[in-house]
Amino acid sequence: MTTDTLAFVGAAGGVGTTRLTLECGTLLAGEGHDVAILDAAYATQGLADRTHGRIDPDMTALCLEEPPLETALVDRDIDGAGRLATCPARAPFERLARAKTPEAAEAFERKIDEATRSFDHVLLDTPPVGANQAIAAATAADAVAVVCDAARTEDAVPRMWDRLADIGVDDSTTVVTRTEAHPDAAATVPTFDADYPAVAVDTEARSAIAAVLEETVGIDIDVEDGDGLRERLPI
Repeated sequence: MTTDTLAFVGAAGGVGTTRLTLECGTLLAGEGHDVAILDAAYATQGLADRTHGRIDPDMTALCLEEPPLETALVDRDIDGAGRLATCPARAPFERLARAKTPEAAEAFERKIDEATRSFDHVLLDTPPVGANQAIAAATAADAVAVVCDAARTEDAVPRMWDRLADIGVDDSTTVVTRTEAHPDAAATVPTFDADYPAVAVDTEARSAIAAVLEETVGIDIDVEDGDGLRERLPI
């Protein structure tokens, strides 16, 4: 089994990193791949906001107490295809602070490694690199995609490249959101009319997310063969 670990690193806050990570995971799972999404964006907890039901333990608890990863995974309903499981962060401030220590970041890396033993692909929802768990995500990943919206690309993306270079990540792919074309992007993602999962109902969204996956993990997805996804909704 080949495992690709991909960190989607936001170049700034609010650029759509969490949504992009979920759409990529949904499309991959709909194509029959087993996918885990681990949350390194502790401060915003955006993945938790898009997850219904109980989150206990969450990603921060995994890094502090180190129970098995499987106990914290929340499966999303992708019937008849691959598995899509997420591990969101939802914690009070005190635990968030403890989960950002170097020791907790080392535990985060161990959870990434644990996920690679059970899943075909591990996607990491990563905030702008400035905390230990974000550094762990970016350095542990097989590939890194810097995500930014079109309005802030000129300033934010070079700044993130420099920050990644400082931690030893010299090669990354740039994904620009909220636009249909951008000269500095390997792939672009327009604003979708449909709510998540847009790849289940919108051919344009499916095509854009397929292009992101081709550029980041080298997977070629037939965007015309997506009817099966229309009946599959996440929890």
